[in-house]
Amino acid sequence: MTPATAGTSAGADAALAAAIRAEAGGIVASLFRLTGDFDVAEEAVQEAVLEALRTWRRSGIPDRPGAWLQVAARRNALDRLRRQQRQQKVVARLRENVTVEEASPDEDERLPLLFGCCHPALAVEARLALTLRAVVGLTTAQIARAFLASEPTVAQRIVRAKRKIVVAAIPMTMPAPEQRAARLDDVLTVTYLMYNEGYVSTSGERGDDRDLADDALWLAGLVATSLPGEAEALGLCALLTLQHARQPARFDRGGRLVLLADQDRSRWDRAAIDSADRLLERAAALRRPGRFQLQAAIAACHASAPSWEATDWPQILVLYDMLLRYDRSPVTRLNRGVALGRVRGAAAALPYVDTLAPELDGYHLFHATRADLLRTLGQADDAATADARALELTRNPAEQMLLRARLAGERAAL
Repeated sequence: MTPATAGTSAGADAALAAAIRAEAGGIVASLFRLTGDFDVAEEAVQEAVLEALRTWRRSGIPDRPGAWLQVAARRNALDRLRRQQRQQKVVARLRENVTVEEASPDEDERLPLLFGCCHPALAVEARLALTLRAVVGLTTAQIARAFLASEPTVAQRIVRAKRKIVVAAIPMTMPAPEQRAARLDDVLTVTYLMYNEGYVSTSGERGDDRDLADDALWLAGLVATSLPGEAEALGLCALLTLQHARQPARFDRGGRLVLLADQDRSRWDRAAIDSADRLLERAAALRRPGRFQLQAAIAACHASAPSWEATDWPQILVLYDMLLRYDRSPVTRLNRGVALGRVRGAAAALPYVDTLAPELDGYHLFHATRADLLRTLGQADDAATADARALELTRNPAEQMLLRARLAGERAAL
């Protein structure tokens, strides 16, 4: 244990959060491979986290936090299997290598689990939800917000997916090269949603979760490196790299969100932008366009613009029209509405955006977008109503702060 941190709750909690982010997915994958039971693997890790919370606050942070969690989780899994009086062969395997000195989680453990959870035998919604839960470690509430679905619905999807994996004996291993392409879109989607949760967090006290975003970017790079001939894997890596390059300018010193139009572009990471451009060129050379490449091309338009006013909005609108061939989700159409407003004006964009109300009424950015268009049209009362609805819906503290300030200004002007 590290004596300097003994009894320091904040230090122990921070170390535990870092260990969970870095190791939990790999430990779940390892335990699932040994036990064949997702519930045992997840619950063993959850119990280990609770043990760490108590022990590290009291006695200090261990020298190898990840190894400590792995050992505790394995022992918990062993105890569970003993209590259930089954799988004796698995119990024998778990007895091996349960000392901190020998524990060494493979940093790439999550890749086989990622592809395994995206097995085509599982329903699309179920495999995406399960992967975000088991591999990424998002809560059911976070996953529900990502899919604009209810928590009970998402919980049922996860339960069904776990049951199907056991019944169908789906292996949590890397599929053969010829089978990987069929699962790739789901793998990339999970990585993308993981990054989005880090980019604009729906839980916690911060506006973003930079560790989670960093982790997603690393995972995207790992997938692209493992599948260098897959254009969409390169496209996603380019997209996330471009988004990450703007990170230094997204918040001011007070933690307030700075919108793209107001960001200090001199603070953007130009080396990362150049790297993303090269990734996008490699993807384009493969001549297999897709939704992540097109999103990356849109992000590249923003990254190359010297200012908000100088942004090539007509080109962005064309790219959104191309993107709709691959992704007609309501969120994509909403983003196209923003570009439409910049090219043809708010009067043309508002009716288009309003058609999305049945699908996006519970999505805060739908109402925030409407509010912006309404303000442009001089409809201050309606803009304030839309902003108030957006404030009700968002869980992100930085977005809440921005919307409250905007509402205060709107009300003062009425």
